[in-house]
Amino acid sequence: EQVEAMKSVLESLNLNIVEMVDENATLDGGDVLFTGREFFVGLSRRTNQRGAEILADTFKDYAVSTVPVHDSLHLKSFCSMAGPNLIAIGSSEAAQKALKTMQQMSDHRYDKLTVPDDAAANCIYLNIPSKGHVLLHRAPEEYPESAKVFEKLKDHMLIPIANTELEKVDGSLTCCSVLINKSSEL
Repeated sequence: EQVEAMKSVLESLNLNIVEMVDENATLDGGDVLFTGREFFVGLSRRTNQRGAEILADTFKDYAVSTVPVHDSLHLKSFCSMAGPNLIAIGSSEAAQKALKTMQQMSDHRYDKLTVPDDAAANCIYLNIPSKGHVLLHRAPEEYPESAKVFEKLKDHMLIPIANTELEKVDGSLTCCSVLINKSSEL
């Protein structure tokens, strides 16, 4: 039902929709990290190799690399993009191992922002023409040490978001958001 609801909304916005028709393929949005240059796809309980292959077939202009995800729900449980070339990454062994895999797979060198709490590494970066670099991140009352790390990003407009209740049902900032790059006539 979630898929149908999203499809309906995206159709109403006249967006291009690509459907996976392979019933053996699984691909969770929380396992897809797009850096602006390439895709990293977490192989987890919710995403398999076939799902990653379909993503690669769909976006032929971008490299797609797979990253094994073990002790977490999905890839973005411990990482996300915090800027145009900046990966926010948690400090756990699983997060650091995944980062090492991503660095080995990529021809590009990304900057990294390491935060003490894996959940806090899930943030939302926006480049808004009138505002510049905007970063939605977990609130200091939830993850005080990680918030201090985000506060070092002096060229970002920082917007702390409390997410404790949604986190109880595995809702992270990125999986509770759909970012659509459309003109303001909507």
